[in-house]
Parts: sequence; structure tokens; C-alpha cells
Amino acid sequence: MKSSILLSLRGYVLIEVKGQRLEALINKIIEQGGTVWDIRLLGVSRAELFILLKDFFRLRPWLKETGCRVHVLKRFGAPFMLDKLEKRKFFAVGLICFFIGIYLLSSVVWQVRVEGNETISTTQILEAAKKEGLYKMQWKYRLRDADVLSKSLQNDLPQAAWVGVEIHGTHIIIKVVEATIPEKPPLASPRHLVASKNALVTSIFAEKGKPVVKANTYVRKGDILISGIIGDELHQQTVVAAGEVKGLVWYSPTVEVPLTQRYKVYTGETKKRFYLVLGNRGLQLTGYGKLPFEQYESIPERKTLQWRNWSLPVGWINEKLMATSEVERPIDPQEAKSLGIEQAKAEILSLAGKDSKIVSEKILHEKTENGKVYMEVHLEVEESITQELPIVP
Repeated sequence: MKSSILLSLRGYVLIEVKGQRLEALINKIIEQGGTVWDIRLLGVSRAELFILLKDFFRLRPWLKETGCRVHVLKRFGAPFMLDKLEKRKFFAVGLICFFIGIYLLSSVVWQVRVEGNETISTTQILEAAKKEGLYKMQWKYRLRDADVLSKSLQNDLPQAAWVGVEIHGTHIIIKVVEATIPEKPPLASPRHLVASKNALVTSIFAEKGKPVVKANTYVRKGDILISGIIGDELHQQTVVAAGEVKGLVWYSPTVEVPLTQRYKVYTGETKKRFYLVLGNRGLQLTGYGKLPFEQYESIPERKTLQWRNWSLPVGWINEKLMATSEVERPIDPQEAKSLGIEQAKAEILSLAGKDSKIVSEKILHEKTENGKVYMEVHLEVEESITQELPIVP
């Protein structure tokens, strides 16, 4: 007779029977309706067999009658498991509480994330979602269907062309497609375009208005480049001048570069910490004690438990602390000079604005003292030199 689920529920044991009247004992068990199977004879007066638990407790009078002895080798089935759990009550209660806790934690909304919004603020979307009952720490069974929530949120957010709600376990994602509203051009009064700084004009393109200067003309700050007054003396008209004028502008920034550069390097020493994460809180389990190094870089690696398509709010973090130190490296004065020029270029280009470019560069003055290289650099930059000047009647 083979083991089955029914046998496991009822419980059975593997026993060893010894005695001269072994055959009489087995016949007695079968005659009285007992259940035995897989009988293996190990000798004339010794055998192993499986017997149901209820029949095992009926063996005592039959053993006395036949003069046999019995020894339990193995126990199988649910009754024995329950007996073990009864002896370990705290473990059993803890195990039950663990599964209840996992169920409760997976039934709560732990995170609400908004994606796709640019002009509509995330706070506004989350407030609208809260009115519809969608917020952190809400029970999932209280939420309406995702389609119903999407339509309600779209009604609450007129600036959105479409709103979608996706439920991934304990995380909810609100996806927003904003409505495209054409921008109204700003109202502009008639104006000139004038030079924003002293420069040598390199190119001029007048989209609207009358160009006043030509290429290779030197202009001063405030000079009119593109006039907003068109026509002759008798028939004049004011317009909003538009266009682009580029010119060469000269800068002379002063920079200083130390002859000793500092770098961060890893020493090879590491230490690890392990955290148990529940929601947005973490409990450190390992890695206590004072760090054996002062400077370090932390590299955390977080993992979250997954069940099917659900992300449970339970996980762990493996944090790796890598010791670092600063190393000083002397550099050649020529290399320091190159670094200084690049530093000056980057500073001036950030001031000149986009589409600007360095045309020429020259070191006007340099000196080395106190472990630094001091330089005055002359830079010639081509950039846009226009600014607006309203036309006052």
C-alpha cells in the first residue's frame, strides 16, 4: 500500500517487530481490521512494516498474546507535525503572525507615483487622486476599478488630455498625458535691436526692421543694429525689430591654477551593512561598530520581494562602504597653463550664452608663485550682441 494524502492526514509509522510468533501477530492485525503494508522480512523472527497510527495503539494486547516486541523507526503524517508545533507554540504563533502580516502589508497602498506631467504639478494630481480615495496607506479593497479612477481623475484635471491608473501590487502609477495648448505670442511694442556690448560685427540678419550696420563694423554698447522704424521721412512706420546680429567680443579673464592636484582614490578597504526594509523604513541588522576608516563612499543595493506581479513593501539593502583617500599629484607648469586656459574658456562661454564660440586665445601675462600659476588670458569670442530697446513715441 503506497503513501497518499489520506494516509498523511491520518498518520502512520514504520515499525520493527521481533518475536517467534511474528506471522501470528501480522495475521491478528489483519483479522481485526488493521492496515499494514510494505512488510519486509529481515529474518525468521524479525520484520519491518508500515502501520496506521490508530492501529499502532491497538497493538498492546496482540503483542502480549504473541510474545512479540515492537520498535518505532519513523513517524509520518500530520498528527506528528501538529505535535511538534504544539511543543513549539511560540514558533507556530510567530509563523502565523508572519503570514498574516505579509497579507496585511500586501493589502495596503504603499506608493503612489505620477508620470508624464510637466506643466501640471505632482501635488495637484495627488490631491485630485486623494479626493477619489487613492492615496498612501489606503486599503486596496476600498479602491475602485482602475478604469473608473482614470475617468474620475481626468474630469478633475481639465489640463490633462488623458489619465491612466495602473495598479502593480502595492504600487500605483498615475500616467498623465497633458493637453497641448498653443502658446499665445506675447504682445510686443515697437522696438529697436541695439548692441548689448562693444563688439566688431561679423554677421547681421534682419528678419523685421531696417539693418543699420554692416559686417566688419565696430559698434559700441547701445548703438542701434536693426532699427524698428522703416520707411522714409514722409511715410514712416514703427515695427517690432527682429533678427540676429553676431560680433566679436573681447575678454581678459584672470585665472589661477594650483601646481598640485587632488584626486580621490579607493584604498581597497571595505565594510558591508545589511538592512531589513519595511515600507520606507530600514532596520540595520549587521555591520555595527566604528568604521575602520574616516573617508568612504557608500554604494547601496536595494532589493524588494516580488510575488507574481506584486511588489511587496518588504525587502533588504546591501550597503557597501568603500574607503577612500585623497592623493596629491604635482603637475607641470605647462600642463597647469593648459588647464588655466580651458578654465577661462569654460567661464567665458557660460557668460556669452549658447551658440557662442572662441575665435582666438592669447596669454597676456603669467607668473608662478606660492605653488600656483597666475595668468591673464585674452579671448576673442563670437556671440550674439543684440538686446531690445523700446521705441518711445
